[in-house]
Amino acid sequence: MLNQLHISVVIPARDEDQAIGQVVSGLFKLRNSNNQRLIDDIVVCDNGSKDNTLHIARLYGARVIKQAIAGYGIACLTAMSALSNDTDIVLFVDGDRSCNPLQAHDLCKAINDGADLAIGSRKLGYIEADAMSAAQRFGNGLACWILSHLYRSTVTDLGPYRAIRKTKLDALKMQDLSFGWTVEMQAKALERRYQIKEIAVDCRRRIGVSKISGTFSGVIGAGKGILSTIFKVWWQHRRNHKISPVILNKKESEA
Repeated sequence: MLNQLHISVVIPARDEDQAIGQVVSGLFKLRNSNNQRLIDDIVVCDNGSKDNTLHIARLYGARVIKQAIAGYGIACLTAMSALSNDTDIVLFVDGDRSCNPLQAHDLCKAINDGADLAIGSRKLGYIEADAMSAAQRFGNGLACWILSHLYRSTVTDLGPYRAIRKTKLDALKMQDLSFGWTVEMQAKALERRYQIKEIAVDCRRRIGVSKISGTFSGVIGAGKGILSTIFKVWWQHRRNHKISPVILNKKESEA
C-alpha cells in the first residue's frame, strides 16, 4: 500500500525455483512510511515449470496461477486475470532475481506522483557485468531508437521492471502472447499519450539460464517479436485513424 493505493505484483516465471523465493520475499519485505507492507499482493504465473517454482512461490506467500502455454505475454495476461479488484497499481517483475526489489518503491511512487506508466530503465541505472548479452543490448537499443523516432519521445529501455496504473493497463487491451509484450505496452501507451516516466533501475545477473539470451533461437525470436510488434501497433493505430472518418462520413451521407 502506498498512500492508499493497492499495489499488486505480476511475476511470469518458468523454471525459476532457484530465484523465485528471493524475488517474492524481497518484495514482501518492502515497507511504506507507516511501516506497513508496500506490496499488497503477488501473483506468480507458473508458465509450465518442470521444477519447484510453483511450490516455492507459494511457500513465500505468493498466489500462483498456472499457464501451460509457453510465452512471456500469455503468462503476464494470465496473472493479470487473477489480480484483486482492489488493485490500483500493477508492478511487473521478472522472476529471475535480475530486478532489485528495493527499487520497486521508486516505480510505484512515480505512479502515485501522477505518471500512468513508469518504466525501469537499465540504461539509466547500473548493469552488472554479463547481466545483458551483446545481442540483448543491441536489440534493446535498436527498438528504443525506433520507438523514439516513431513517437518523437525519449525511450531508453524496454525493461520488464515497470509499474502502471491498473485502469490505464486495462485500457491498453494487451494482446501479445510472447516476446513483444513489453514493447506493445510502451508503444500503445505512447499512442495514447500516457504520462510515461523512466526510472533508473539496476540490472543484476539473473539466476539460471535465460529463456531469451540463453539460446540462439531465443535471441532471434525475441528480436523478431519486438520489432514486428512495434510496427504492428504503429500501423494499426494509423489505419484506424484514417478509416474512422471515412465510415463516419458515409453514415452521415446516408442519413
